[in-house]
Amino acid sequence: MITLLQRVSEAHVDVAGTTIARIGKGLLVLVGVQAEDDEAGARRQLDRLLNYRVFADSEMKMNLSLRDVQGGLLLVPQFTLAANTRKGRRPSFTSAAHPQHGEAIFEAMLADAKVVHSPVECGSFGADMQVHLVNDGPVTFILD
Repeated sequence: MITLLQRVSEAHVDVAGTTIARIGKGLLVLVGVQAEDDEAGARRQLDRLLNYRVFADSEMKMNLSLRDVQGGLLLVPQFTLAANTRKGRRPSFTSAAHPQHGEAIFEAMLADAKVVHSPVECGSFGADMQVHLVNDGPVTFILD
């Protein structure tokens, strides 16, 4: 599983002109599920996301996690993160999960997130989404 987390002051996802998810201060996380990913791995990745220290403390050092600041979590399925871009001029998606498997793993991660954190919002798997964000910093990390 590959996740790209962005510290945001706000973010929202639109589908067909309608906002389906919105958070204020927190993390926007693009989630790319690979073929070998499973629910246990998704839980480990979620734990990392919730506890990854990317928010500033009183000394302006990144020492606080999403849990510490009680920020919002916006999970967005992002198939293209699983692309192999090592050669050529066109991405290969052979390592990406089959859509049914990818959706199941994403939904499991989302369900776990809603149990252990609040607020949690999400994009729509397989939809044509417009993701709007104000990247705070900018601060962006890839976790895999």
